[in-house]
Amino acid sequence: MYQDTQLYIDGTWRAARSGRTIPVLNPATEEVIGQVAHAGKDDLDEALAAAEKGFATWKKVSAFDRAKLMRKAADILRSRADEVARLMTLEQGKPLPEAKIEVMAAADIIDWFAEEARRAYGRVVPARAEGVYQLVVKEPVGPVAAFTPWNFPINQVVRKLSAAVATGCSIIVKAPEETPASPAMLVKAFVDAGLPAGVVNLVYGVPAEISEYLIPHPVIRKVTFTGSTPVGKHLAALAGAHMKRVTMELGGHAPAIVFDDADLDLAVKTLAGAKFRNAGQVCVSPTRFLVQEKLYEPFVEKFVAVAKGLKVGDGMAEGTQMGPLAHDRRVPWVEGLVADARQRGAEVHAGGERIGNKGYFYQPTVLTGVGKDARMMNEEPFGPLAMIAPFKEFDEVVEEANRLPFGLAAYAFTRSAKTANAVAAKVETGMMTINHLGLALPEVPFGGVKDSGYGSEGGSEAIEAYLNTKFVSQAGL
Repeated sequence: MYQDTQLYIDGTWRAARSGRTIPVLNPATEEVIGQVAHAGKDDLDEALAAAEKGFATWKKVSAFDRAKLMRKAADILRSRADEVARLMTLEQGKPLPEAKIEVMAAADIIDWFAEEARRAYGRVVPARAEGVYQLVVKEPVGPVAAFTPWNFPINQVVRKLSAAVATGCSIIVKAPEETPASPAMLVKAFVDAGLPAGVVNLVYGVPAEISEYLIPHPVIRKVTFTGSTPVGKHLAALAGAHMKRVTMELGGHAPAIVFDDADLDLAVKTLAGAKFRNAGQVCVSPTRFLVQEKLYEPFVEKFVAVAKGLKVGDGMAEGTQMGPLAHDRRVPWVEGLVADARQRGAEVHAGGERIGNKGYFYQPTVLTGVGKDARMMNEEPFGPLAMIAPFKEFDEVVEEANRLPFGLAAYAFTRSAKTANAVAAKVETGMMTINHLGLALPEVPFGGVKDSGYGSEGGSEAIEAYLNTKFVSQAGL
C-alpha cells in the first residue's frame, strides 16, 4: 500500500537528480516502509525555474476559472479520503479516524479558498478632481516558498497551497520528509484536476539546506512557514534580509482556564479530547490547565480518569484513541520534560512513561505541582502532557496565561458572559475558544501573536498575504 514518494517538479513526478533518498518509518513499528526523494541544488533550480514559468501562466487565469479547478481538486481529494488517510496513519501514526478527518477538512479548506479568492475585491477611491479615476487593484505576489511540518501532513500544506493557487501565485512546497506520501496525494489531487505544470512544485530534503537556498532566491517573492519558534525566527530574519513577505505560524503553549462556574464535565471532555488528539502534537493543543480552586480537585480526578482510560496503540488498529509520537526524536524530548518536572517536585497522576520498546508510544500524562521554573511550563511540550494547576482570582490566572512569550491559542470555560468577555479581552493570544472547540475552521482566522508568529492562514485574512495592493490613478486627456 505504501509506495516511495517522488518529487513533483514542472509537471513531472520524478526521482532526485542525484538519486538520493531518505527512509520513511512507521512510528508504530519503527519499520522502514518506503523512501522519499532527497532534493538537491539541481532539483531546486529546476523547481524555481518551473515556479517562475508557472506563475507567468497562472496569474493570467481568471479567479473564476481557478476556483472551478480547485473545487474539482477538492472533490478528487474527498473521493480518495480513505486511501490518503491510511497513508497518513502509516507514516505519521495518528489514529485512522483522525487522519480521515484531516483529509476531509483539507477538501473544505480548498473549497473555501477557491471561493474567497473570487472575492479579492479592489475599490474605487473618490478623486479630488474631475476626470480622475483612482483604482485599488489586487495582484498575486508571485512564486511562494512554503515549509510545512509533520504533525498535520496535509492540513499544514493545504492552507498555503490553496491560498497560493487561488490568488494566482505559483508555489514550491517543501513538505516533511518524515510524512511525505500524504502531502504528495494532496498535490496529486490538484494535478489530476488539471493544474498547469509549474504552478505547484513539491520537494523534500534537509530543511535547513532547502530553506537557505530558496528564501534568498530572487524568484521567490513570499515565504510561509509552520513550525517551531526558533526556526521561524531564523527563517523570518533570512526573508527580511531579502525583503520577502512572510507568514509565520509558530509554536504555542496554550492556557486552558476553567472557572468555578464552568460546566465541569463539558470542560473535562472537551479539553481532554483536545489535549490528547494527535498525541498532543498540535500547535494549538491545551497545555497549561489552570483551574479555579472550587473545581480544581474534581477536575483533576475526572481528567486523570480520562487519560488512564485512553486506548493507546497502532493508529491502524480499530479502537485506537491515541497513536505513537511521530518519530524517534519526540520520545526523549517528552521523557526529558517529565524527568525535569519530577526532579522539581511535580506529581504524576497518570502516565509518565514510554510504552514498550517498539514504536514511539508514550502514555497520556497528567501532572500537578509543576513549578513555573520547570521546562515543560516554559518550552512547548508538543506531546501528551497535561499540567494542571489551581488559581484563586481572575487577575492571577490572566497573569499566568500571559507569562510566556507564546500567544497562539487559549481556552476558557465559564457560564458567565461577563467573565467570558473579560478573559477574551485580557489574554494575549491570536485565537481563543470559550466553552467549546471553535478553532481552525476554514472561514475563521488562524494565527498567533508574540513569539507564536504573525499573519493568518484562515478566514478572509489569509489571502491578503498572497496579494499585492496596487494603486492606479488615471486622468482623462
